[in-house]
Amino acid sequence: MSKKQVFQFLDVPRDMPRKVPLELRTEGDWNELYGRFGQAEAAHQAGRCLDCGNPYCEARCPVHNYIPNWLQLVEEGRILEAAALCHETNPLPEMCGRVCPQDRLCEGACTLNAGFGAVTIGAVEKYIVDTAFEQGWRPDLSKVVPTGRQVAIVGAGPAGLACADRLARAGIGATVFDRYEQIGGLLQFGIPSFKLDKAVIDTRREVLEEMGVRFRLGVEVGRDVALGTLLKDYDAVFLGLGAYRYTDGGLPGQDLRGVLPALPFLVQNGRIVTGREPHGRPIAGWESHIELPDLAGKRVVVLGGGDTGMDCVRSAVRLGAASVTCAYRRDEANMPGSAREVANAREEGVRFLFNRQPLAIQSQDGSHASGVRVVETRLGEPDDKGRRSPVPIPGSESVIEADVVIIAFGFSPRVPEWLASAGVQARENGRIIVGGGERLPYQTTHPRLFAGGDCVRGADLVVTAVQEGRDAARSIAHLLRSEADHPHSALDAA
Repeated sequence: MSKKQVFQFLDVPRDMPRKVPLELRTEGDWNELYGRFGQAEAAHQAGRCLDCGNPYCEARCPVHNYIPNWLQLVEEGRILEAAALCHETNPLPEMCGRVCPQDRLCEGACTLNAGFGAVTIGAVEKYIVDTAFEQGWRPDLSKVVPTGRQVAIVGAGPAGLACADRLARAGIGATVFDRYEQIGGLLQFGIPSFKLDKAVIDTRREVLEEMGVRFRLGVEVGRDVALGTLLKDYDAVFLGLGAYRYTDGGLPGQDLRGVLPALPFLVQNGRIVTGREPHGRPIAGWESHIELPDLAGKRVVVLGGGDTGMDCVRSAVRLGAASVTCAYRRDEANMPGSAREVANAREEGVRFLFNRQPLAIQSQDGSHASGVRVVETRLGEPDDKGRRSPVPIPGSESVIEADVVIIAFGFSPRVPEWLASAGVQARENGRIIVGGGERLPYQTTHPRLFAGGDCVRGADLVVTAVQEGRDAARSIAHLLRSEADHPHSALDAA
């Protein structure tokens, strides 16, 4: 490698790829907000890296990407090598480069944040993989020896896709089942296209299929195929079920027309934007009892300050809402959503009301929402997770007028009956229990069933789901190797 110019950051400021102009966004443009670096821009930004002896960016990344190493490869124009190095730690780097909250992870830990602006790690990661795929690069499986073992994966979200990638690299066949008609899970249906172009997911599917991964889509385990069939036909099963049970808050009036959970709103809208059969398809259990209103000219209020809430407010802007307001019960400093997403939402005209706790959804005609009654709060003592709890201020109630209210309080997992009947144990909060005792990491209380992602840890980041799917594949491969060495194993007894 060439000698590193360690002081380049003094002359080259932090920069991001050019954004879609604001007027287009507010007029309904759904293209990815950020464009892509050219070769020169990527090399300049990569060259700002200090190549820290103890890279905090790498430590803060859930998959522990070799960030300084592939940044230097980019600076030197060695893109195919950089792509291979990205994939050593991350099965879905082009996704994470787009949707990770880098300001809370790698870029937030960058040493240059102390006055110079972090290296634009996410944008460079996106550039690496997009460019490599365009040049025909694919993962090198030439040295992989097929084992003849087969694993079923339930769920084509980030955890399931990451698991499939790593199993293929270990010579283990992977078949992915999903109730939806496209792969990706919330990557496809929950994250709007202005953050993640769905063509990116299509490319990843092509790559995985070229690696030997098979997909059975529109197939729901427990309805179209029994878990027992999977256990009979496959050597092990990985569960990447996600977290689809939304937290409704128990607000009076939440059953009024015009009030809807965030997820079906995002799923349906994503289908309409992409033109992929928006009607008559399942929406994670809501398909028979949810009415999705037209937002054009409407006053929209989104309750919740996480990344899902930011996806909702920014989607509402593009759908032509007359006004969009985000109400959050804590202050901005304690808001869980990415600071970059909040800034983009503000730029697009979203109004933020902090320290506002919703009390009820109101109606003027008894059937349709007309506003949200809220109370102002102050931050009190920390809760059991260390976050300062919001304390209502007496006499501070007010009403935020609204035609549509979107509830984005978060999501939690739920163990389906077909899984519980197989002996898989879960905590009271619905999270599947894995590991511990003599079990392998990510192995459930059933020896042939493994799990990872949101169904294990609760609703979390894409990159943490990728990490758990990746690491679960390692445990599955270990189990199958041990069984090959000791044929009379737990697999035979199960």
